[in-house]
Amino acid sequence: MTDTLTRTAPKRLSTLDKWLPLWIGFAMVAGLLLGRFVPALSDALSAMEVGGISIPIGLGLLVMMYPVLAKVRYDKVAAVTGDKKLLVSSLVLNWLVGPAVMFALAWIFLSDLPEYRTGLIIVGLARCIAMVVIWNDLACGDREATAVLVAINSVFQVVMFSVLGWFYLTVLPGWLGLDAQGLEISVWQIALNVLVFLGIPLVAGFASRFIGEKRKGRDWYEEKFLPRIGPWALYGLLFTIVLLFALQGEQVTSHPMDVARIALPLLVYFALMWFAGILLGKALGLGYARSTTLAFTAAGNNFELAIAVAIGTFGAASGQALAGVVGPLIEVPVLVGLVYVSLWAAKAWFHTDPYATESRTS
Repeated sequence: MTDTLTRTAPKRLSTLDKWLPLWIGFAMVAGLLLGRFVPALSDALSAMEVGGISIPIGLGLLVMMYPVLAKVRYDKVAAVTGDKKLLVSSLVLNWLVGPAVMFALAWIFLSDLPEYRTGLIIVGLARCIAMVVIWNDLACGDREATAVLVAINSVFQVVMFSVLGWFYLTVLPGWLGLDAQGLEISVWQIALNVLVFLGIPLVAGFASRFIGEKRKGRDWYEEKFLPRIGPWALYGLLFTIVLLFALQGEQVTSHPMDVARIALPLLVYFALMWFAGILLGKALGLGYARSTTLAFTAAGNNFELAIAVAIGTFGAASGQALAGVVGPLIEVPVLVGLVYVSLWAAKAWFHTDPYATESRTS
């Protein structure tokens, strides 16, 4: 994530990057403890919302995403859009396979717990547009491809989220003779979520590269400016994790067995989707960088949107909201672990050095 991550050898990782799982673990524990023993903090965070979006969490996500999107070489995006194999594979995994897999897992593991089951299905419908840029960057994926796929997911999210929610929570259960629970969510709420968590940092990242290169040149921009802002992505990530877990810390720690029940299908889901993405990419000959991008965009979920929808539709104390909160509790450590699996797979499956790929030249 920092400038050292872009060099040619893993041994030159900065201290921040090298011990990332430890820092994330500390952030999760700190957030849970704060939420559990300082309930006033959770109340304060809940009060600072605009349109269902938490202002502190929104700021953390903006700080997290801006440095990564500032690294994207936007003049290469056109080459990505011409990769039909990548684009079609991503759409199929994200909007056909992902929601269907989560629906099946929710009913297999939580058939007797309708609230948690519904919350899990909502998580499966919210495709990732935020933290995927972090996991992809740490795994040396293709930044330009990530920017394109995230943008496409954002458009589909605005158009398809409500439709898929209606289908998977009302229509399909009716066809199968299962219990049905409706879902009402406005297109505006989804669009606002996409605008905040993707639109703002994307515009800022593009503007930074355009202005920086025009005034100082690409060498200055990539050798001087990017290394200065790089670490802020992880600072933003850790800050966001602390706030997310503080917001629901009491609820999570008060229902440990329920959390365990919800966690199991999530673990299966993240593993299935990630391996499906990277193996499909390899089979299609996409190369390591784009295969790992395909894997992380398929496995990640927009838990900010899922939590907001669950709370807005069913209430903050609902089982659906708890299921949404457990999403990042499981997703963050699992996808961090898959970053290391991805780096191993680069050499074992793709026979390449991930730190020497073209997408890491910045």
